[in-house]
Amino acid sequence: MSDVVPELHSTLTCPHCGHQATETMPTNACQFFYDCRGCGAVLKPKQGDCCVFCSYGDVPCPPIQIEGKGASCCG
Repeated sequence: MSDVVPELHSTLTCPHCGHQATETMPTNACQFFYDCRGCGAVLKPKQGDCCVFCSYGDVPCPPIQIEGKGASCCG
């Protein structure tokens, strides 16, 4: 087990309109969908990413922060 204390807030940037919103990340599940508050687009993870925070956030999700890229965070 790692001693890393994960950051729980990440700023998501919509790839469609550029709107930014800081959100609290769940610690017990991955967030697969996010509704942009700027344009209403439904964001989904990019191929190879586990969640919207890893794809569009400035901070990856807590499991990835702790275990590293490629970790099985949503299994």
